[in-house]
Amino acid sequence: MPLQDIVLAEPRGFCAGVDRAIEIVERALAKFGAPIYVRHEIVHNTYVVNDLKAKGAIFIEELSEVPPGATLVFSAHGVSKAIQQEAQRRGFHVFDATCPLVTKVHVEVAKLHREGFEFIMIGHKGHPEVEGTMGQLESGIHLVEDVADVARVQPAQTEKLAVVTQTTLSVDDAAEIAAAVKARFPNVREPKQQDICYATQNRQDAVKLLSPQVDVVIVVGSPTSSNSNRLREVALKLGTRSHMVDSADELRAEWFDGAVRVGLTAGASAPEILVQQVIERIKALGAISVRSMDGLVETTKFPLPKGLRLDGAPDA
Repeated sequence: MPLQDIVLAEPRGFCAGVDRAIEIVERALAKFGAPIYVRHEIVHNTYVVNDLKAKGAIFIEELSEVPPGATLVFSAHGVSKAIQQEAQRRGFHVFDATCPLVTKVHVEVAKLHREGFEFIMIGHKGHPEVEGTMGQLESGIHLVEDVADVARVQPAQTEKLAVVTQTTLSVDDAAEIAAAVKARFPNVREPKQQDICYATQNRQDAVKLLSPQVDVVIVVGSPTSSNSNRLREVALKLGTRSHMVDSADELRAEWFDGAVRVGLTAGASAPEILVQQVIERIKALGAISVRSMDGLVETTKFPLPKGLRLDGAPDA
């Protein structure tokens, strides 16, 4: 039977934190004019970054690349205390686009640190969110990437130990690692609310519903996007072929050999325009119908930082 249906996951694509981060850069450009400097990719998506570059954003990694007095935006992934302090020292006009759900983790780390806690952080080494969260403290925060790391970690004390998690992990993987931490350190303090963000959880749940209904899952997302990579892994773990693409150009006809129904989703930093381009490409390969799964409707919206009001409109 030839390729027939495209089934769209719900929810998919942009989350409230990504919407907010992009709007911060766009408003800063509108209010202060180009260039606006952004530390690290504002969100992990090639299309979004290139679009903002075209509008006058300059993406940097080192604050030494930013001229004195310039406007600087911190990315949605958050930054360490050292970066915050350096930006202040250099006198930049800073807008912080850190996702409020990442900020919540930073606040919890600071609070428990004052109470004498050490931390085990579940996350991916080198990811900017992990560097930002671990960089809230000078010491006493230990990274574990998998269950094997849990056996090796050596906190200085175990009386006061707390777990924090990168917000974009696989819910199932994080739960498995957290269980290993709890088994080794029975008194460990777990987060009051799970650190993994609502959007990451919702998109993974949608893929779990989608995967058994389709022959192949396509995830729209950039290679650097943690939550997009996790969506592909969720589908694979359920036994469904899965591929991730940064754009429609990366789709390969042979992926659809023998497939009747294609599932399509997008990571939290991938814009809907890319999803629509992928739909058109799959249609060109033979798909006839497009339908959306029933799914959660997300209504979360985060306020913008003060100082980005345009034309007298209130900051909202």
